[in-house]
Amino acid sequence: MERVESDLPTNNLMGRLLSINVGLPRDVPWKGEKVHTAIWKQPVQGGIAVRRLNVDGDGQGDLAGHGGEHRAVMVYQMDAYRYWEGQLGRNDFSFGQFGENFTVDGLPDNEVCIGDRYRIGSVLFEVTQPRVTCYRVGIRMAEPSMAALLVSHHRPGFYFRVLEEGEVGPGDEIKKVAEGPEGITVAEIDALLYLPNPARDQLERSLRVPALSQGWKTSLKAIAEQNTSEGGNPGLTASRGPPPAWPGFRPLRVARADREAADVVSLSFEQMDGAGGAPLPSALPGQFLVLRLRTTPNGPMLLRNYSVSGMPGARTYRVSVKRETNGLVSSYLCEDVHAGDILDVSAPRGGFILGSGEAPVVLLSAGIGATPVLAMLHSLSSAASRREVWWIYGARNRAEHPFAKESRGLLQTLPNGRSHIVYSKPDSADKLGADYDSVGHVDAPLLDRLGVTRDADFYLCGPPSFLRDLAAGLKAWGAGPAQIHQEIFGPESPITPGIAPSSHVPVHAPTGEPGTGPQISFTRSGLTVRWNSRFSSLLELAEACDVPVRWSCRTGVCHTCECGLIGGAVKYQPDPLEPPAAGNILICCSTPSADAEVDL
Repeated sequence: MERVESDLPTNNLMGRLLSINVGLPRDVPWKGEKVHTAIWKQPVQGGIAVRRLNVDGDGQGDLAGHGGEHRAVMVYQMDAYRYWEGQLGRNDFSFGQFGENFTVDGLPDNEVCIGDRYRIGSVLFEVTQPRVTCYRVGIRMAEPSMAALLVSHHRPGFYFRVLEEGEVGPGDEIKKVAEGPEGITVAEIDALLYLPNPARDQLERSLRVPALSQGWKTSLKAIAEQNTSEGGNPGLTASRGPPPAWPGFRPLRVARADREAADVVSLSFEQMDGAGGAPLPSALPGQFLVLRLRTTPNGPMLLRNYSVSGMPGARTYRVSVKRETNGLVSSYLCEDVHAGDILDVSAPRGGFILGSGEAPVVLLSAGIGATPVLAMLHSLSSAASRREVWWIYGARNRAEHPFAKESRGLLQTLPNGRSHIVYSKPDSADKLGADYDSVGHVDAPLLDRLGVTRDADFYLCGPPSFLRDLAAGLKAWGAGPAQIHQEIFGPESPITPGIAPSSHVPVHAPTGEPGTGPQISFTRSGLTVRWNSRFSSLLELAEACDVPVRWSCRTGVCHTCECGLIGGAVKYQPDPLEPPAAGNILICCSTPSADAEVDL
Protein backbone atom coordinates (compact mmCIF):
# COMPACT_ATOMS: atom_id res chain seq x y z
CA MET A 1 0.00 0.00 0.00
CA GLU A 2 1.18 3.51 -0.80
CA ARG A 3 2.88 5.19 2.15
CA VAL A 4 0.93 8.07 3.68
CA GLU A 5 3.07 11.12 4.19
CA SER A 6 2.04 13.41 7.00
CA ASP A 7 0.70 16.86 6.26
CA LEU A 8 0.51 17.57 9.97
CA PRO A 9 2.86 19.81 11.94
CA THR A 10 6.24 18.32 12.73
CA ASN A 11 5.41 18.14 16.45
CA ASN A 12 2.86 15.41 15.79
CA LEU A 13 4.05 13.15 18.63
CA MET A 14 0.84 11.79 20.13
CA GLY A 15 2.11 9.35 22.70
CA ARG A 16 4.29 6.34 23.33
CA LEU A 17 3.89 2.58 23.17
CA LEU A 18 4.37 1.35 26.73
CA SER A 19 3.77 -2.37 26.38
CA ILE A 20 3.05 -4.98 23.70
CA ASN A 21 0.81 -7.77 25.02
CA VAL A 22 -0.02 -11.08 23.36
CA GLY A 23 -1.81 -14.27 24.28
CA LEU A 24 -3.10 -17.41 22.59
CA PRO A 25 -6.55 -18.90 23.17
CA ARG A 26 -7.03 -21.19 26.12
CA ASP A 27 -9.93 -22.69 28.05
CA VAL A 28 -10.87 -20.80 31.20
CA PRO A 29 -13.34 -22.23 33.76
CA TRP A 30 -16.43 -20.05 34.30
CA LYS A 31 -19.82 -20.88 35.85
CA GLY A 32 -19.33 -24.59 35.25
CA GLU A 33 -18.39 -24.03 31.59
CA LYS A 34 -15.12 -23.70 29.71
CA VAL A 35 -14.68 -20.40 27.87
CA HIS A 36 -12.26 -20.44 24.95
CA THR A 37 -10.60 -17.02 25.07
CA ALA A 38 -7.34 -15.16 24.47
CA ILE A 39 -8.18 -12.16 26.65
CA TRP A 40 -5.32 -13.03 29.00
CA LYS A 41 -2.43 -11.09 27.43
CA GLN A 42 1.14 -10.95 28.69
CA PRO A 43 3.79 -8.31 27.90
CA VAL A 44 6.61 -9.26 25.53
CA GLN A 45 10.14 -7.92 25.60
CA GLY A 46 11.85 -6.27 22.66
CA GLY A 47 10.61 -5.67 19.14
CA ILE A 48 7.90 -7.77 17.56
CA ALA A 49 6.46 -8.10 14.07
CA VAL A 50 3.00 -6.73 13.30
CA ARG A 51 1.20 -8.27 10.36
CA ARG A 52 -2.03 -7.52 8.53
CA LEU A 53 -4.19 -9.65 10.83
CA ASN A 54 -2.28 -9.78 14.08
CA VAL A 55 0.69 -9.17 16.30
CA ASP A 56 3.09 -12.11 16.20
CA GLY A 57 2.31 -14.52 19.03
CA ASP A 58 -1.24 -13.30 19.52
CA GLY A 59 -4.54 -15.01 18.70
CA GLN A 60 -8.30 -14.82 19.17
CA GLY A 61 -10.55 -17.46 20.66
CA ASP A 62 -13.72 -16.29 18.93
CA LEU A 63 -13.15 -15.08 15.38
CA ALA A 64 -16.82 -14.17 14.99
CA GLY A 65 -16.42 -11.34 17.49
CA HIS A 66 -12.70 -10.62 17.43
CA GLY A 67 -9.82 -10.47 14.98
CA GLY A 68 -9.85 -9.84 11.25
CA GLU A 69 -8.41 -7.02 9.19
CA HIS A 70 -10.36 -4.24 10.94
CA ARG A 71 -9.66 -5.64 14.43
CA ALA A 72 -6.02 -6.58 14.04
CA VAL A 73 -4.60 -4.72 17.07
CA MET A 74 -6.47 -3.70 20.22
CA VAL A 75 -5.33 -0.46 21.92
CA TYR A 76 -5.94 0.73 25.47
CA GLN A 77 -4.59 3.73 27.31
CA MET A 78 -2.59 4.12 30.52
CA ASP A 79 -4.83 7.04 31.47
CA ALA A 80 -7.79 4.62 31.43
CA TYR A 81 -5.84 2.25 33.70
CA ARG A 82 -5.51 5.03 36.26
CA TYR A 83 -9.17 5.95 35.85
CA TRP A 84 -10.38 2.40 36.55
CA GLU A 85 -8.02 1.99 39.49
CA GLY A 86 -9.84 4.92 41.09
CA GLN A 87 -13.32 3.84 40.04
CA LEU A 88 -12.92 0.22 41.13
CA GLY A 89 -10.66 0.87 44.11
CA ARG A 90 -7.97 -1.49 42.83
CA ASN A 91 -4.20 -1.45 42.43
CA ASP A 92 -3.62 -4.93 41.01
CA PHE A 93 -3.58 -4.15 37.29
CA SER A 94 -0.82 -5.30 34.97
CA PHE A 95 -0.17 -4.59 31.28
CA GLY A 96 -2.70 -6.41 29.11
CA GLN A 97 -5.31 -6.22 31.90
CA PHE A 98 -8.05 -5.09 29.51
CA GLY A 99 -7.20 -7.60 26.80
CA GLU A 100 -5.34 -5.03 24.72
CA ASN A 101 -2.34 -5.67 22.47
CA PHE A 102 -0.91 -2.18 22.85
CA THR A 103 -0.90 -0.33 26.16
CA VAL A 104 -0.18 3.29 25.25
CA ASP A 105 0.52 6.63 26.85
CA GLY A 106 -1.76 9.12 25.08
CA LEU A 107 -4.42 8.43 22.39
CA PRO A 108 -7.50 8.96 24.60
CA ASP A 109 -10.83 7.70 23.25
CA ASN A 110 -12.36 11.17 23.36
CA GLU A 111 -9.62 12.60 21.06
CA VAL A 112 -8.66 9.77 18.70
CA CYS A 113 -10.91 9.78 15.62
CA ILE A 114 -11.99 6.96 13.34
CA GLY A 115 -9.73 7.11 10.30
CA ASP A 116 -6.77 8.68 12.12
CA ARG A 117 -3.48 7.15 11.00
CA TYR A 118 -0.45 6.63 13.21
CA ARG A 119 3.07 5.39 12.69
CA ILE A 120 4.62 3.30 15.45
CA GLY A 121 8.05 1.88 14.71
CA SER A 122 7.96 0.89 11.06
CA VAL A 123 4.23 0.08 11.06
CA LEU A 124 1.44 2.29 9.72
CA PHE A 125 -1.92 1.92 11.50
CA GLU A 126 -5.44 3.22 10.94
CA VAL A 127 -8.19 3.51 13.59
CA THR A 128 -11.24 1.50 12.48
CA GLN A 129 -13.71 1.06 15.36
CA PRO A 130 -14.17 0.94 19.15
CA ARG A 131 -13.83 -2.26 21.10
CA VAL A 132 -16.99 -4.39 21.05
CA THR A 133 -17.35 -5.31 24.69
CA CYS A 134 -18.41 -8.79 25.75
CA TYR A 135 -18.60 -10.79 28.95
CA ARG A 136 -15.02 -12.02 28.66
CA VAL A 137 -13.57 -8.67 29.69
CA GLY A 138 -15.68 -9.07 32.84
CA ILE A 139 -14.12 -12.48 33.47
CA ARG A 140 -10.61 -11.08 32.98
CA MET A 141 -11.32 -8.13 35.28
CA ALA A 142 -13.24 -10.19 37.87
CA GLU A 143 -15.91 -7.50 37.42
CA PRO A 144 -19.06 -8.87 35.69
CA SER A 145 -20.38 -5.41 34.83
CA MET A 146 -17.17 -4.33 33.10
CA ALA A 147 -18.63 -4.58 29.58
CA ALA A 148 -21.28 -2.00 30.49
CA LEU A 149 -18.88 0.19 32.45
CA LEU A 150 -16.47 0.55 29.53
CA VAL A 151 -19.29 1.93 27.37
CA SER A 152 -21.15 4.03 29.93
CA HIS A 153 -17.91 5.69 31.07
CA HIS A 154 -16.87 6.36 27.44
CA ARG A 155 -13.59 4.44 27.72
CA PRO A 156 -13.94 1.43 25.38
CA GLY A 157 -10.52 1.46 23.70
CA PHE A 158 -10.21 0.91 19.95
CA TYR A 159 -8.84 -1.21 17.13
CA PHE A 160 -6.11 -0.56 14.59
CA ARG A 161 -6.00 -1.81 11.04
CA VAL A 162 -2.49 -2.48 9.72
CA LEU A 163 -1.81 -0.51 6.53
CA GLU A 164 1.91 -1.25 6.38
CA GLU A 165 3.42 -4.24 8.14
CA GLY A 166 6.64 -3.92 10.11
CA GLU A 167 8.02 -4.04 13.63
CA VAL A 168 7.24 -2.19 16.84
CA GLY A 169 8.81 -2.21 20.28
CA PRO A 170 8.07 -0.92 23.79
CA GLY A 171 9.07 2.72 24.06
CA ASP A 172 8.37 3.54 20.40
CA GLU A 173 6.95 6.97 19.72
CA ILE A 174 3.42 7.23 18.33
CA LYS A 175 3.17 9.82 15.58
CA LYS A 176 0.00 10.93 13.83
CA VAL A 177 0.48 11.03 10.07
CA ALA A 178 -3.09 11.73 8.91
CA GLU A 179 -6.40 12.80 10.43
CA GLY A 180 -9.60 10.89 9.87
CA PRO A 181 -12.33 12.66 7.90
CA GLU A 182 -15.39 13.99 9.75
CA GLY A 183 -13.58 14.13 13.12
CA ILE A 184 -15.77 11.50 14.85
CA THR A 185 -14.00 10.26 17.96
CA VAL A 186 -13.87 6.70 19.22
CA ALA A 187 -15.99 7.63 22.25
CA GLU A 188 -18.58 9.37 20.04
CA ILE A 189 -18.89 6.41 17.65
CA ASP A 190 -19.25 4.04 20.59
CA ALA A 191 -22.02 6.16 22.11
CA LEU A 192 -23.88 6.33 18.78
CA LEU A 193 -24.28 2.56 18.75
CA TYR A 194 -24.79 1.72 22.41
CA LEU A 195 -26.35 4.74 24.15
CA PRO A 196 -29.79 6.37 23.75
CA ASN A 197 -30.61 9.39 21.61
CA PRO A 198 -27.80 9.33 19.03
CA ALA A 199 -27.29 12.65 17.23
CA ARG A 200 -28.49 12.37 13.62
CA ASP A 201 -25.75 14.60 12.25
CA GLN A 202 -23.11 12.41 13.89
CA LEU A 203 -24.77 9.28 12.49
CA GLU A 204 -24.69 10.75 9.01
CA ARG A 205 -21.10 11.90 9.38
CA SER A 206 -19.97 8.53 10.71
CA LEU A 207 -21.32 6.78 7.62
CA ARG A 208 -19.03 8.92 5.46
CA VAL A 209 -15.84 7.70 7.18
CA PRO A 210 -14.17 5.18 4.82
CA ALA A 211 -12.08 3.61 7.60
CA LEU A 212 -15.05 2.64 9.78
CA SER A 213 -15.52 -1.12 9.65
CA GLN A 214 -18.47 -2.42 7.63
CA GLY A 215 -20.11 -4.03 10.64
CA TRP A 216 -20.31 -0.71 12.45
CA LYS A 217 -21.51 1.07 9.31
CA THR A 218 -24.33 -1.45 8.89
CA SER A 219 -25.41 -0.99 12.51
CA LEU A 220 -25.26 2.79 12.43
CA LYS A 221 -27.13 2.88 9.12
CA ALA A 222 -29.93 0.82 10.70
CA ILE A 223 -30.15 3.31 13.56
CA ALA A 224 -30.19 6.26 11.16
CA GLU A 225 -33.09 4.69 9.21
CA GLN A 226 -35.04 3.64 12.31
CA ASN A 227 -38.74 4.31 12.64
CA THR A 228 -38.55 6.11 15.98
CA SER A 229 -42.01 4.91 17.04
CA GLU A 230 -40.76 1.33 17.30
CA GLY A 231 -38.11 2.00 19.95
CA GLY A 232 -35.26 -0.35 20.71
CA ASN A 233 -31.92 -0.38 18.94
CA PRO A 234 -31.98 -1.76 15.38
CA GLY A 235 -28.21 -1.40 15.21
CA LEU A 236 -27.87 -4.19 17.77
CA THR A 237 -30.81 -6.50 17.08
CA ALA A 238 -32.54 -7.87 14.03
CA SER A 239 -36.04 -6.54 13.54
CA ARG A 240 -38.59 -8.06 15.89
CA GLY A 241 -41.44 -6.05 14.43
CA PRO A 242 -43.47 -3.14 15.79
CA PRO A 243 -44.72 -3.06 19.38
CA PRO A 244 -47.57 -5.51 20.07
CA ALA A 245 -51.07 -4.02 19.98
CA TRP A 246 -51.76 -5.12 23.58
CA PRO A 247 -49.72 -6.62 26.43
CA GLY A 248 -50.34 -10.11 27.69
CA PHE A 249 -53.44 -11.98 26.56
CA ARG A 250 -56.97 -11.13 25.49
CA PRO A 251 -59.97 -13.53 25.32
CA LEU A 252 -61.00 -14.08 21.70
CA ARG A 253 -63.77 -16.24 20.30
CA VAL A 254 -63.24 -19.00 17.74
CA ALA A 255 -65.27 -17.87 14.73
CA ARG A 256 -64.47 -20.88 12.51
CA ALA A 257 -62.64 -24.19 12.62
CA ASP A 258 -61.74 -25.50 9.14
CA ARG A 259 -59.90 -28.68 8.23
CA GLU A 260 -57.17 -27.88 5.67
CA ALA A 261 -55.60 -31.34 5.34
CA ALA A 262 -55.63 -34.70 7.05
CA ASP A 263 -53.60 -33.33 9.96
CA VAL A 264 -54.11 -29.53 9.72
CA VAL A 265 -56.94 -27.40 11.15
CA SER A 266 -57.34 -23.61 10.84
CA LEU A 267 -58.86 -21.64 13.71
CA SER A 268 -60.15 -18.11 13.09
CA PHE A 269 -60.43 -15.79 16.11
CA GLU A 270 -62.67 -12.74 16.45
CA GLN A 271 -63.34 -10.05 19.03
CA MET A 272 -65.74 -10.76 21.88
CA ASP A 273 -69.17 -9.10 21.76
CA GLY A 274 -68.08 -6.50 24.28
CA ALA A 275 -65.67 -5.07 21.72
CA GLY A 276 -68.62 -3.81 19.68
CA GLY A 277 -67.70 -5.86 16.65
CA ALA A 278 -64.57 -3.79 16.11
CA PRO A 279 -61.96 -5.42 13.88
CA LEU A 280 -58.85 -6.76 15.50
CA PRO A 281 -55.63 -4.76 15.12
CA SER A 282 -53.95 -5.85 11.89
CA ALA A 283 -51.33 -8.57 11.95
CA LEU A 284 -48.42 -7.94 9.62
CA PRO A 285 -47.81 -10.70 7.06
CA GLY A 286 -45.58 -13.29 8.71
CA GLN A 287 -46.29 -12.54 12.38
CA PHE A 288 -47.41 -15.04 15.03
CA LEU A 289 -49.78 -15.28 17.99
CA VAL A 290 -49.35 -17.05 21.33
CA LEU A 291 -52.30 -19.12 22.56
CA ARG A 292 -52.75 -19.78 26.29
CA LEU A 293 -55.03 -22.66 27.28
CA ARG A 294 -55.72 -25.68 29.43
CA THR A 295 -56.44 -29.01 27.77
CA THR A 296 -58.29 -30.22 30.89
CA PRO A 297 -60.22 -28.15 33.46
CA ASN A 298 -57.65 -28.64 36.22
CA GLY A 299 -54.59 -29.08 34.01
CA PRO A 300 -51.62 -26.72 33.79
CA MET A 301 -51.75 -23.57 31.69
CA LEU A 302 -50.00 -24.27 28.37
CA LEU A 303 -48.69 -21.82 25.77
CA ARG A 304 -47.87 -22.29 22.10
CA ASN A 305 -46.87 -20.01 19.21
CA TYR A 306 -48.72 -20.17 15.88
CA SER A 307 -48.20 -18.07 12.77
CA VAL A 308 -51.10 -16.08 11.38
CA SER A 309 -52.00 -17.75 8.07
CA GLY A 310 -54.88 -15.58 6.87
CA MET A 311 -55.09 -12.24 5.13
CA PRO A 312 -53.52 -9.37 7.08
CA GLY A 313 -56.14 -6.74 7.84
CA ALA A 314 -59.00 -9.23 8.03
CA ARG A 315 -61.52 -8.95 10.87
CA THR A 316 -60.21 -12.21 12.30
CA TYR A 317 -56.86 -13.83 13.06
CA ARG A 318 -56.47 -17.24 11.44
CA VAL A 319 -53.87 -19.71 12.67
CA SER A 320 -53.35 -23.17 11.22
CA VAL A 321 -52.30 -26.02 13.48
CA LYS A 322 -50.72 -29.30 12.49
CA ARG A 323 -51.58 -32.20 14.76
CA GLU A 324 -48.25 -33.58 15.92
CA THR A 325 -47.67 -37.12 17.16
CA ASN A 326 -47.98 -36.98 20.96
CA GLY A 327 -48.67 -33.24 20.66
CA LEU A 328 -50.85 -32.42 23.67
CA VAL A 329 -51.79 -28.89 22.61
CA SER A 330 -51.95 -29.50 18.84
CA SER A 331 -54.21 -32.53 19.36
CA TYR A 332 -56.51 -30.52 21.62
CA LEU A 333 -56.73 -27.63 19.15
CA CYS A 334 -57.38 -29.94 16.20
CA GLU A 335 -59.95 -32.16 17.89
CA ASP A 336 -61.56 -30.35 20.81
CA VAL A 337 -61.78 -26.66 19.89
CA HIS A 338 -64.88 -25.55 17.95
CA ALA A 339 -66.61 -22.39 16.80
CA GLY A 340 -67.84 -20.41 19.79
CA ASP A 341 -65.05 -21.51 22.14
CA ILE A 342 -62.99 -18.79 23.84
CA LEU A 343 -59.20 -18.84 24.16
CA ASP A 344 -56.62 -16.42 25.52
CA VAL A 345 -54.63 -14.92 22.64
CA SER A 346 -51.64 -12.59 22.54
CA ALA A 347 -51.31 -9.69 20.13
CA PRO A 348 -49.51 -10.47 16.86
CA ARG A 349 -45.76 -10.05 17.10
CA GLY A 350 -42.51 -11.04 15.44
CA GLY A 351 -40.01 -9.67 12.94
CA PHE A 352 -40.48 -12.25 10.16
CA ILE A 353 -42.42 -9.76 8.06
CA LEU A 354 -42.82 -9.29 4.33
CA GLY A 355 -40.66 -6.35 3.28
CA SER A 356 -41.72 -3.59 0.93
CA GLY A 357 -40.06 -2.73 -2.36
CA GLU A 358 -40.03 -4.00 -5.91
CA ALA A 359 -37.57 -6.91 -5.65
CA PRO A 360 -38.82 -10.39 -6.57
CA VAL A 361 -40.25 -12.39 -3.66
CA VAL A 362 -39.57 -16.11 -3.25
CA LEU A 363 -41.77 -17.83 -0.64
CA LEU A 364 -40.16 -21.15 0.32
CA SER A 365 -41.82 -23.52 2.75
CA ALA A 366 -42.43 -27.13 3.68
CA GLY A 367 -45.15 -28.78 5.75
CA ILE A 368 -46.94 -26.49 8.18
CA GLY A 369 -44.19 -23.93 7.53
CA ALA A 370 -46.48 -22.64 4.79
CA THR A 371 -48.51 -20.64 7.32
CA PRO A 372 -46.52 -17.38 7.65
CA VAL A 373 -45.58 -17.23 3.97
CA LEU A 374 -49.23 -17.89 3.06
CA ALA A 375 -50.09 -14.69 4.93
CA MET A 376 -47.44 -12.95 2.81
CA LEU A 377 -49.04 -14.36 -0.34
CA HIS A 378 -52.41 -13.03 0.85
CA SER A 379 -50.85 -9.61 1.38
CA LEU A 380 -49.27 -9.53 -2.09
CA SER A 381 -52.56 -10.62 -3.65
CA SER A 382 -54.67 -8.03 -1.79
CA ALA A 383 -52.27 -5.31 -2.94
CA ALA A 384 -52.40 -6.57 -6.55
CA SER A 385 -48.60 -6.58 -6.42
CA ARG A 386 -46.75 -6.55 -9.72
CA ARG A 387 -43.62 -7.99 -8.12
CA GLU A 388 -42.34 -11.32 -9.37
CA VAL A 389 -43.63 -13.79 -6.77
CA TRP A 390 -42.62 -17.45 -6.46
CA TRP A 391 -44.59 -19.92 -4.33
CA ILE A 392 -42.34 -22.97 -3.84
CA TYR A 393 -43.68 -25.56 -1.44
CA GLY A 394 -42.72 -29.06 -0.33
CA ALA A 395 -45.01 -31.76 1.12
CA ARG A 396 -45.07 -35.53 1.35
CA ASN A 397 -48.19 -35.95 -0.84
CA ARG A 398 -51.62 -34.48 -1.60
CA ALA A 399 -53.15 -35.70 1.66
CA GLU A 400 -50.54 -33.68 3.57
CA HIS A 401 -50.72 -30.63 1.31
CA PRO A 402 -52.76 -27.88 3.03
CA PHE A 403 -53.81 -24.65 1.33
CA ALA A 404 -53.38 -26.12 -2.18
CA LYS A 405 -56.55 -24.57 -3.63
CA GLU A 406 -56.13 -21.36 -1.62
CA SER A 407 -52.55 -20.71 -2.74
CA ARG A 408 -53.41 -21.44 -6.40
CA GLY A 409 -56.25 -18.95 -6.27
CA LEU A 410 -54.05 -16.26 -4.76
CA LEU A 411 -51.32 -16.79 -7.35
CA GLN A 412 -53.85 -16.37 -10.15
CA THR A 413 -54.48 -12.81 -8.95
CA LEU A 414 -50.80 -11.90 -9.34
CA PRO A 415 -49.68 -10.94 -12.86
CA ASN A 416 -46.17 -12.21 -12.11
CA GLY A 417 -47.00 -15.11 -9.78
CA ARG A 418 -45.37 -18.49 -10.28
CA SER A 419 -45.67 -21.76 -8.41
CA HIS A 420 -43.78 -25.04 -8.04
CA ILE A 421 -44.97 -27.85 -5.75
CA VAL A 422 -42.61 -30.65 -4.73
CA TYR A 423 -43.81 -33.96 -3.24
CA SER A 424 -41.25 -36.18 -1.56
CA LYS A 425 -43.41 -39.35 -1.61
CA PRO A 426 -46.44 -38.88 -3.88
CA ASP A 427 -49.22 -41.45 -3.69
CA SER A 428 -50.32 -43.33 -6.78
CA ALA A 429 -53.44 -41.16 -6.99
CA ASP A 430 -51.49 -37.89 -6.90
CA LYS A 431 -51.33 -36.31 -10.35
CA LEU A 432 -48.08 -34.89 -11.70
CA GLY A 433 -48.77 -31.51 -13.27
CA ALA A 434 -52.00 -31.07 -11.35
CA ASP A 435 -51.28 -31.79 -7.69
CA TYR A 436 -47.51 -31.38 -7.85
CA ASP A 437 -44.75 -30.42 -10.29
CA SER A 438 -41.76 -32.55 -9.32
CA VAL A 439 -40.59 -35.25 -6.91
CA GLY A 440 -37.88 -34.47 -4.38
CA HIS A 441 -37.25 -31.64 -1.97
CA VAL A 442 -37.10 -27.85 -2.03
CA ASP A 443 -33.44 -26.85 -2.37
CA ALA A 444 -31.15 -24.37 -4.11
CA PRO A 445 -30.53 -26.57 -7.20
CA LEU A 446 -34.31 -26.59 -7.76
CA LEU A 447 -34.34 -22.78 -7.74
CA ASP A 448 -31.50 -22.78 -10.23
CA ARG A 449 -33.39 -25.14 -12.54
CA LEU A 450 -36.52 -22.99 -12.30
CA GLY A 451 -34.58 -19.85 -13.23
CA VAL A 452 -35.28 -18.03 -9.96
CA THR A 453 -33.21 -14.86 -9.74
CA ARG A 454 -30.54 -14.57 -7.06
CA ASP A 455 -31.53 -10.92 -6.53
CA ALA A 456 -34.84 -11.81 -4.85
CA ASP A 457 -35.88 -11.62 -1.22
CA PHE A 458 -36.21 -15.18 0.11
CA TYR A 459 -38.65 -16.02 2.92
CA LEU A 460 -38.17 -19.48 4.45
CA CYS A 461 -40.23 -21.46 6.93
CA GLY A 462 -40.35 -25.17 7.69
CA PRO A 463 -38.75 -27.88 9.83
CA PRO A 464 -35.30 -27.14 11.33
CA SER A 465 -33.45 -29.36 8.85
CA PHE A 466 -35.29 -27.67 5.95
CA LEU A 467 -34.23 -24.22 7.17
CA ARG A 468 -30.65 -25.23 7.89
CA ASP A 469 -30.04 -26.92 4.55
CA LEU A 470 -31.93 -24.42 2.42
CA ALA A 471 -30.37 -21.34 4.01
CA ALA A 472 -26.89 -22.82 3.55
CA GLY A 473 -27.73 -23.79 -0.03
CA LEU A 474 -29.01 -20.30 -0.83
CA LYS A 475 -25.83 -18.68 0.48
CA ALA A 476 -23.65 -21.08 -1.51
CA TRP A 477 -25.83 -20.40 -4.56
CA GLY A 478 -25.12 -16.68 -4.30
CA ALA A 479 -27.96 -15.13 -2.31
CA GLY A 480 -26.72 -12.55 0.19
CA PRO A 481 -27.37 -12.99 3.92
CA ALA A 482 -29.55 -9.85 3.99
CA GLN A 483 -31.83 -11.40 1.35
CA ILE A 484 -32.56 -14.54 3.38
CA HIS A 485 -35.32 -14.27 6.01
CA GLN A 486 -36.27 -17.23 8.20
CA GLU A 487 -39.04 -18.05 10.65
CA ILE A 488 -38.18 -20.73 13.16
CA PHE A 489 -40.88 -22.81 14.84
CA GLY A 490 -39.55 -23.53 18.30
CA PRO A 491 -36.45 -22.18 20.03
CA GLU A 492 -33.85 -20.26 18.04
CA SER A 493 -30.33 -21.62 17.74
CA PRO A 494 -28.26 -20.52 20.76
CA ILE A 495 -25.48 -17.92 20.77
CA THR A 496 -22.96 -18.58 23.56
CA PRO A 497 -19.68 -16.96 22.42
CA GLY A 498 -16.54 -18.81 23.44
CA ILE A 499 -18.47 -21.80 24.79
CA ALA A 500 -18.65 -24.88 22.62
CA PRO A 501 -22.21 -25.97 21.79
CA SER A 502 -23.35 -28.85 23.94
CA SER A 503 -25.48 -31.74 22.80
CA HIS A 504 -29.17 -30.89 22.84
CA VAL A 505 -30.75 -31.59 26.22
CA PRO A 506 -34.55 -31.46 26.59
CA VAL A 507 -35.73 -28.47 28.61
CA HIS A 508 -36.43 -29.20 32.26
CA ALA A 509 -37.03 -27.56 35.61
CA PRO A 510 -33.87 -26.39 37.41
CA THR A 511 -32.19 -28.87 39.70
CA GLY A 512 -32.44 -28.30 43.44
CA GLU A 513 -35.25 -26.87 45.50
CA PRO A 514 -38.09 -25.55 43.33
CA GLY A 515 -38.66 -21.80 43.32
CA THR A 516 -41.57 -20.07 45.01
CA GLY A 517 -41.58 -16.84 43.01
CA PRO A 518 -43.56 -15.76 39.95
CA GLN A 519 -44.39 -18.33 37.31
CA ILE A 520 -42.15 -18.08 34.22
CA SER A 521 -43.26 -19.62 30.93
CA PHE A 522 -40.76 -20.07 28.09
CA THR A 523 -43.31 -20.17 25.28
CA ARG A 524 -41.21 -21.55 22.41
CA SER A 525 -39.76 -24.27 24.62
CA GLY A 526 -43.09 -25.24 26.21
CA LEU A 527 -41.74 -25.02 29.76
CA THR A 528 -43.22 -23.29 32.82
CA VAL A 529 -41.32 -23.05 36.11
CA ARG A 530 -41.35 -20.95 39.27
CA TRP A 531 -38.80 -18.17 39.69
CA ASN A 532 -36.05 -18.87 42.23
CA SER A 533 -34.15 -15.96 43.78
CA ARG A 534 -30.89 -17.92 43.64
CA PHE A 535 -30.69 -16.83 40.01
CA SER A 536 -29.55 -13.31 39.27
CA SER A 537 -31.42 -13.00 35.96
CA LEU A 538 -33.94 -14.66 33.67
CA LEU A 539 -30.96 -15.63 31.52
CA GLU A 540 -29.50 -17.68 34.38
CA LEU A 541 -32.88 -19.35 34.97
CA ALA A 542 -33.17 -20.23 31.27
CA GLU A 543 -29.64 -21.66 31.29
CA ALA A 544 -30.45 -23.78 34.33
CA CYS A 545 -33.43 -25.17 32.39
CA ASP A 546 -31.35 -25.82 29.22
CA VAL A 547 -33.62 -23.43 27.32
CA PRO A 548 -31.62 -22.30 24.25
CA VAL A 549 -30.49 -18.70 24.80
CA ARG A 550 -28.52 -15.99 23.01
CA TRP A 551 -26.19 -13.58 24.79
CA SER A 552 -22.80 -11.86 24.67
CA CYS A 553 -22.26 -9.05 27.20
CA ARG A 554 -24.58 -10.28 30.01
CA THR A 555 -24.81 -6.69 31.32
CA GLY A 556 -27.43 -4.93 29.17
CA VAL A 557 -25.14 -3.52 26.46
CA CYS A 558 -25.24 -5.65 23.30
CA HIS A 559 -28.96 -6.65 23.15
CA THR A 560 -28.05 -10.11 21.83
CA CYS A 561 -30.37 -11.56 24.49
CA GLU A 562 -33.35 -9.35 23.57
CA CYS A 563 -36.54 -11.33 23.18
CA GLY A 564 -40.29 -10.84 23.41
CA LEU A 565 -42.11 -10.42 26.70
CA ILE A 566 -45.50 -11.87 25.77
CA GLY A 567 -47.01 -11.01 29.12
CA GLY A 568 -45.98 -10.03 32.65
CA ALA A 569 -43.46 -7.56 34.03
CA VAL A 570 -39.74 -7.46 34.88
CA LYS A 571 -37.29 -5.21 36.67
CA TYR A 572 -33.68 -4.56 35.71
CA GLN A 573 -30.45 -4.82 37.67
CA PRO A 574 -28.37 -3.25 36.27
CA ASP A 575 -30.45 -1.01 34.03
CA PRO A 576 -29.61 -1.59 30.38
CA LEU A 577 -27.68 1.21 28.70
CA GLU A 578 -30.57 1.52 26.24
CA PRO A 579 -34.02 -0.03 26.78
CA PRO A 580 -35.17 -2.79 24.42
CA ALA A 581 -38.02 -2.29 21.97
CA ALA A 582 -41.52 -2.00 23.42
CA GLY A 583 -42.84 -5.47 24.23
CA ASN A 584 -39.34 -6.92 24.55
CA ILE A 585 -36.92 -7.53 27.42
CA LEU A 586 -33.21 -8.12 27.94
CA ILE A 587 -33.05 -11.38 29.86
CA CYS A 588 -29.38 -10.94 30.84
CA CYS A 589 -30.14 -8.25 33.42
CA SER A 590 -33.83 -8.69 34.27
CA THR A 591 -35.78 -10.53 36.94
CA PRO A 592 -39.56 -11.04 37.07
CA SER A 593 -41.78 -8.80 39.17
CA ALA A 594 -44.89 -10.82 38.23
CA ASP A 595 -45.80 -13.99 36.35
CA ALA A 596 -44.24 -13.68 32.90
CA GLU A 597 -44.36 -15.34 29.50
CA VAL A 598 -41.07 -15.05 27.59
CA ASP A 599 -40.61 -15.78 23.88
CA LEU A 600 -37.85 -18.37 24.34
